[in-house]
Amino acid sequence: MATLEKARILLHEGRVAEAERECERVLEKSPDNVEALNVCAVASLRDAKNHRAVAMLERAARLAPDHSITQHNLGRAYQSIDNVDGAITALESAVRLRPEYHVARIRLGALLETRGQGPRAILHYSRALADAQKQGRWLDSGSTPESLQTMVRRGVEAVRVHRRAALYALLDPLIARYGRDELTRVEQCLRTYLREIESKSPDPRQSPSFLYLPGLPATPYFERKLFPWIEALEASTADVRAELLTVLPSDDGRERVFTNEEIEQQNLRGDSGPVSWNGYYFYRHGERRADNAARCPLTAAAIDALPLSIVPDHGPEVLYSVFTPGTHLLPHQGVTNTRSVGHLPLIVPGQCALKVGGELHEWQEGRVVVFDDTYEHEAWNRSEQTRVILIFDIWNPYMTEPERVAIRDIVVDIGEFRVATEGV
Repeated sequence: MATLEKARILLHEGRVAEAERECERVLEKSPDNVEALNVCAVASLRDAKNHRAVAMLERAARLAPDHSITQHNLGRAYQSIDNVDGAITALESAVRLRPEYHVARIRLGALLETRGQGPRAILHYSRALADAQKQGRWLDSGSTPESLQTMVRRGVEAVRVHRRAALYALLDPLIARYGRDELTRVEQCLRTYLREIESKSPDPRQSPSFLYLPGLPATPYFERKLFPWIEALEASTADVRAELLTVLPSDDGRERVFTNEEIEQQNLRGDSGPVSWNGYYFYRHGERRADNAARCPLTAAAIDALPLSIVPDHGPEVLYSVFTPGTHLLPHQGVTNTRSVGHLPLIVPGQCALKVGGELHEWQEGRVVVFDDTYEHEAWNRSEQTRVILIFDIWNPYMTEPERVAIRDIVVDIGEFRVATEGV
């Protein structure tokens, strides 16, 4: 067996000293072998031969400047001789070369924190934790190596404290404007989001995947009397349908609802040939589709009269929702009970239905239904014709205006932090 291959096996088995000896033999014949230099350097760090480790890793870095493992190990070596600036530079190189390198990133966060660079440290801590947990790691002590547990715990706590302060700071001007009592449920929402208290709906069928506002009445379908605009929207059905028919024959302005094949295959089924869910959007992720609205001005006006849950870069989603024949949208759940979903059925052949929380609803053309999509729901078109519904996101009707303002600000802040984290 080749000596380097044997060293890899020994390392995998945790026999570091034996792996080091094998790598020393490699270096006798091939002094520029980067992998062997790394193994011997890590063994030197274990034995507190820190300057030897630095020398070997600096050599490896010169030989292979784009080797992320070398940069990570060099960061550890520099830290061992109190060269914190050098350690930060090396670890920054490691995560630049390999952004998902969560072990290097958690070390970088810790060093940045010692240098008083709290905001940068938080971003790296957060990214490291997210990347590790996507792989099922660092979820608890059992999934976290003992050598990293203190650092991971520190990262978790630093992110929690920072995010708590940032999110609660959003409420201060709103409390001054509306009074604390008006935002009691929002404060509870933040506590559930931060996992300080358990998120528990009075209805076990309800399960928001992202943000839960406690205290809102839980129901799969909302009563019509909650929506003073509903009759006016229904009265516009003929105009809305007429505009739909002018754009429906063409694919112009329409988009796939699921943005890639993998997600589409996970969520759609059909028994009668190819299935498709696409939409002619008036809003997508909170961005208004001005061209589409201009082509359907009466529909756009009807939409604008609704209490849309407008959250920049997030919502609402408003669209002519097109199910081709045989399309079945599989059961799924929404992200937050602060949003409700409305349907104005426009073209509904037979054998089409919606099921929310296990309760069946058969659409009727021109009759609005509003539901809470944090209940498991599904929809299908088992006919041989196209089905089209105007879908729109609105605020939960039980929310107050101060709560809407607060939730909007909170979701925007959470989104901006996520983008910043993904960008480091």
